[in-house]
Amino acid sequence: MPVAFHDPVSWQLKLLVDRREDLVGQRVAVMNRLFWRLHQIDPARPEPKKLQFAVRRQALAEYLLGQSGLQAELARDEVADLCRFSESIDVLTARIIRRVHDLGSTLLTLPGCAELTAAKLISEAANVDRFPNESAFARYAGLAPIPAWSGSTSGRLRVCHSGNRQINTAIQRIAVVQLRLDCAGRIYYQRRRAEGDSGASAVRCLKRRLCRVVFNRLSADYARRAGQDTGGCGVVVPAAN
Repeated sequence: MPVAFHDPVSWQLKLLVDRREDLVGQRVAVMNRLFWRLHQIDPARPEPKKLQFAVRRQALAEYLLGQSGLQAELARDEVADLCRFSESIDVLTARIIRRVHDLGSTLLTLPGCAELTAAKLISEAANVDRFPNESAFARYAGLAPIPAWSGSTSGRLRVCHSGNRQINTAIQRIAVVQLRLDCAGRIYYQRRRAEGDSGASAVRCLKRRLCRVVFNRLSADYARRAGQDTGGCGVVVPAAN
């Protein structure tokens, strides 16, 4: 298989997506410390919810203004940290959404695939034309079942736990959303269940089906993008295989 590399579009999207995910992880860590501190201040007070929203953070900040002691002081600092992280995350989210729309990605017409998921798929797939077919892409994403038979167990398959877990998770997210929508994915899942598949098996089949759709759209978008001027940036960046 040819070497994986990023063009300027997928590389810049990856930088933005990775930075956003890093900030989200830091925000989660601050939230966890803050929850522990709030429990120390008042064990009977319910844990605050959805602190990624400004109105919830403001309500918590007002509560902490009425509390004294070092724990309350540190908790106020952590609420301020949450504000800074959330504002940066919101700015990055808006930038990613604009870039995906500017690309005119056909992934956005796939039910369940919003801008952040599309950005993740584009940035992780890189030069998708290196895959000779959608089966190779499915193996790369860890979505191709692996034969697990010998002797009388012919026909048995097992789940693949290798491959690019970022792409796998993105397609899992699309599948979960489609199960809640009135769309072809949900109809396919219901048909598999009616034919005797377990819920988990039906979801795996849906993900494999979605993998084919994602590959075809990524390929079409990449071919169109490769034929356009990318702004004079001729440097390509190696991508993880």
